[in-house]
Amino acid sequence: MSHLPDRPSYSYRDAGVDIDAANAALKQIKELVRKTFNDQVLCDIGSFGAMFQPDLGGMEEPVLISSVDGVGTKLKIAFMADKHDTVGIDLVSHCVNDILVQGAKPLFFLDYFAVGKLRPEVVVEVVRGLSNGCRYAGCALIGGETAEMPDMYQPGEYDLAGTIVGIVDRKKIIDGSSIRPGDVIIGLPSTGLHTNGYSLARKLTFEVAGLKLEDPMPYTGKTVLDALLEPHISYARVMQVLMKVVQVRGMAHITGGGITENLPRILPEGLAAEIDLGSWIVPGIFRFLHETGNVVEEEMLRTFNMGQGLLFVVSSEQADKALETLELTNQKGTVVGRVTEGDGRVHYKGTLRYAD
Repeated sequence: MSHLPDRPSYSYRDAGVDIDAANAALKQIKELVRKTFNDQVLCDIGSFGAMFQPDLGGMEEPVLISSVDGVGTKLKIAFMADKHDTVGIDLVSHCVNDILVQGAKPLFFLDYFAVGKLRPEVVVEVVRGLSNGCRYAGCALIGGETAEMPDMYQPGEYDLAGTIVGIVDRKKIIDGSSIRPGDVIIGLPSTGLHTNGYSLARKLTFEVAGLKLEDPMPYTGKTVLDALLEPHISYARVMQVLMKVVQVRGMAHITGGGITENLPRILPEGLAAEIDLGSWIVPGIFRFLHETGNVVEEEMLRTFNMGQGLLFVVSSEQADKALETLELTNQKGTVVGRVTEGDGRVHYKGTLRYAD
């Protein structure tokens, strides 16, 4: 039907949605996405639904494990700096670690990117990070949604979320049920804040300390920008190797809630965890936040990861072998505590040691 000549004619672009910009972004990101594909991906980007044929060879009872998450207010730092190539890594790594703790190998990932006004170059950088994260973790980025929604977001801002699906043989699911008193808790270091605690971190950095992105971040040897945008690390590769060598009885991804809230999630009834706070050096960024906000130790431990991104539990007999295996993969592990009989909570001893 033709439009009426005596009345103005409106298009989707007049309402704030630019389909041409979305198509331009899609054209640029296709190659980034294809780099994550393997023989199990059965369709190209652009199909209505993504298709993936999992290899079930060697599995007696394959179980799919999935998780969905976002990046949180760490995105605010990306907006401030107009730097968008690492938040995708954050998202993938967070999701990968969430299913890893149950023993799952990641299969594929889907993202959701929502924005008020679409800038193709921003979408490309975000997907570049997603692609890099997926390639490192060994999973395929098989689909996603880019939604342009005028008036829903502030200019220059967007939201980013993702869903991951992994697989594990039922007999190899890790759920903490085999954890026993006397087992050893080993920690793997974080690369910084990862994706949690940013609402407090931003308040302390920019409002209380009055720092700018280009300023040095105390105790880190980095700028504020680099320290706060340090990507969330994925532990999938190293833990997939470790699980072939020793029996990992439980794993906890240390995200929002810190060690205090996350470690109890894997403890069987009647057990507790004793964590030696002096067993590792807490990275300098946490010292800065602690001192700047006069944040009490209890609050630090239940807000931030404090330098321990993933904790896992092995028997005391296999602890040395686990540490040796980690060393062979160029990953440092630290014995941070033990499992005891108790009330299902984390009990701390000793004093935190901050980096100089």
